[in-house]
Amino acid sequence: MPTLADIVEELESIYDPAWAEAWDAVGLVCGDPAAEVRKVLFAVDPTAVVAAEAVAWGAGLIVTHHPLYLRGTTSVAATTPKGRLIHTLIKNDVALFTAHTNADVADPGVSDALARAVGLTGPLTPLLPAAGDPRRGLGRVGSLPEPLPLSAFARQAARGLPATAGGLRVAGDPGRKVRRVAVSGGAGDSLLGAARAAGVDVFLTADLRHHPASEFVEDPGAPALIDAAHWATEWPWLADAARCLASASAARGITVETRVSETVTDAWNTTAECEESK
Repeated sequence: MPTLADIVEELESIYDPAWAEAWDAVGLVCGDPAAEVRKVLFAVDPTAVVAAEAVAWGAGLIVTHHPLYLRGTTSVAATTPKGRLIHTLIKNDVALFTAHTNADVADPGVSDALARAVGLTGPLTPLLPAAGDPRRGLGRVGSLPEPLPLSAFARQAARGLPATAGGLRVAGDPGRKVRRVAVSGGAGDSLLGAARAAGVDVFLTADLRHHPASEFVEDPGAPALIDAAHWATEWPWLADAARCLASASAARGITVETRVSETVTDAWNTTAECEESK
């Protein structure tokens, strides 16, 4: 039976903690390295509903993309949501592991899964290559099998991503032909300049703010923009991560059962139309 230490070793061989940003918090959050782990649940967010799913399924480990304590803490008292989550995990012998920015820049990583989910084919290259290793880096650039109007590509992307309340927002001429596409899982404001420099037809990412997006699309030569829910752009990675862990573990004679949580943990769960003015 594999131990938590065995699984952590495999995960860190796939998503090296050294690749994480200096401000990030990745790796093992809680759990006994000597504990046996038979089942591993993959999820985007470490939330109470994900913890409940892990307990109900009998998982010994949750692997999340987002950290629980990104900025540190001085208390895990059950008087806060995060403290209660830690208590739930420890009481039920469920460990928690995070692969965040080290998974963003991995090869394959978060944006590879996003690119495939929205229909990009052929070789993928980093939008912003990592220093010292051009195979890794933030975002991915790829192509569609054939050009599509922007509106048609947006519909295709929406079908390829998990549904969320907000759907996809599009900035650009709906009839514009697009073929070369850049994507980045999670917040992509910082990559707008890289997308323009890459000469792509459209940049699909999440959490685009009004002013940077508005100024960007004012440039006639800029790519169109598609803004999706943060959670939705990162969820496709979970299945890739689960497959990578299963494959790496099997190569060492270790067998673990993996499962991808389909629970939507996007912060926005409802939309409402503004009432027309009288």
